[in-house]
Amino acid sequence: MRPPRARYFNTTGPCDPQLHYMLPPAPRLPEARALIEMDRYFVLHAPRQTGKTTMLRTLASELTAEGDIAALSFSCERAGTVGDDIGAAETILLKSLRRAADLSGWPEELLPPNPWPQNPVRTQFGEALSAWCSRCPRRVVLFLDEIDALQGTSMVNILSQLRDGHNIRPDGYPFPTSVVLCGLRDLRDYKVGSGGDPGRYSPISPFNIIADSLRLGDFTADQIAELYDQHTQATGQEFAKEAVDRVFELTQGQPWLVNALAHEITYKMGVSGTIGDSHVEDAKERLIRARATHLDSLVARLHEPRVKRVIEPIVAGTLVAMDAAIDDDVSYVHDLGLIRGTRDPEIANPIYREVLLRVLGDRTERQVRADPHSFVLPDGRFDLPRLLEEFVVFWREHGEVLIQQEGYHEAACQIILTAFLHRLVNGGGYLDREYAAGTKRLDVLVRWPYTGTDGERLMQREAMELKVRRAGEHDPTPDGLAQLDRYLDRLTLSTGVLVIFDRRPEAPPWKERGGFEQATTPSGRQVTVLCV
Repeated sequence: MRPPRARYFNTTGPCDPQLHYMLPPAPRLPEARALIEMDRYFVLHAPRQTGKTTMLRTLASELTAEGDIAALSFSCERAGTVGDDIGAAETILLKSLRRAADLSGWPEELLPPNPWPQNPVRTQFGEALSAWCSRCPRRVVLFLDEIDALQGTSMVNILSQLRDGHNIRPDGYPFPTSVVLCGLRDLRDYKVGSGGDPGRYSPISPFNIIADSLRLGDFTADQIAELYDQHTQATGQEFAKEAVDRVFELTQGQPWLVNALAHEITYKMGVSGTIGDSHVEDAKERLIRARATHLDSLVARLHEPRVKRVIEPIVAGTLVAMDAAIDDDVSYVHDLGLIRGTRDPEIANPIYREVLLRVLGDRTERQVRADPHSFVLPDGRFDLPRLLEEFVVFWREHGEVLIQQEGYHEAACQIILTAFLHRLVNGGGYLDREYAAGTKRLDVLVRWPYTGTDGERLMQREAMELKVRRAGEHDPTPDGLAQLDRYLDRLTLSTGVLVIFDRRPEAPPWKERGGFEQATTPSGRQVTVLCV
């Protein structure tokens, strides 16, 4: 007999408890079970690769096993390829439903009729569901995964048929007792996808039967520890608490990232012995450099106008102008998983933050010709003053051209400087970036490991703050010094650097700028101020 396969951390597709380390799905969303018991129709949404499909399949299996319900999950993704062709969309959906039922292993009496009854286009889907419910001895619960793959009139038609069946079901019409619409987007954005106004819900809207809209959340720190402990129990290899804490800090619990870091460490890097936070750092760098499909799918969104209107001010350190015109854009970007919070949005986690800036700064990095190794001092430390001097030269030669080429004009200065820093720090050290929304600044921390005179492993830390002065704005130096002071307090550092980009039309010619000055922060720290 073939021995059972070793489980592993999953980064592609739904999880299988026989193959993958995974958390029990149902406890992550207890409200779903309660709504199904109340025979409700509702929306379940979350960003890609957060466990939605695994959740639906597990719920369907558990409900069916209890004996009162026939619960089936199937994907609408293929029907999205036919656009507004309603008949083709109905046909594909029914084929997908049939395939899922055939693979379920159910007894004959629970399966839908074969073939489906013939009905006119625009009614086929609803009538087929009714025919199934009329012959099934159990209550039918239906999970429509990837529902937002449907577009335009095809989406409106399918939802209208669900609404019609829902509303006449109390009169004895056989129809699913509960339907879950699952996808990336919340209910409001379904209207955008179908060409409607998300703010209008008329009495005949196909959207007005939805009882609730649930969002599948990210893992907590305790859930990450629970997931990683499954690996420890299976193999004996432990994740140190510092490693688990660092994973949560970097991912904020985003499920794909949590699994991807662990997979990188345990499989691709082949780490033996206890897994520490340094292994997590290395895995993070490898993931970002490899730009896995999940990360690339997010990056592909950055130049969508709806996404740019939200992300650009966050990167620039300004506030997203929250008004009716942008509310739907913020909700959309939140549903994609790029940001957390909708009132004071920020990038969802440090890994996304770093990927975003690296991608936006790619053009700048290609222009940097300096040798990173030339910035390493004889004692192994990093020569930050020399790097800043080189940046002044680089800015004078390339700055204006790069700003004109940069699609995110409002954040161009921040993108260019951090790209320059990354090109020269990466490989030997780490560059951490923090967007400080509403403060018009970007905080940067260079971490550079080196060996001390006694052979001990040490970490050099250099803090910087970036600010941009625009037309009509007062000198940001006093605010910048106070903000840098607080940043240094948090890092327990005695000195740092304040970089100010002067973008005013009346500013001195850019070739005449680039001066270094020494300044004193409100708490008395001596810091360097660079104006470019």
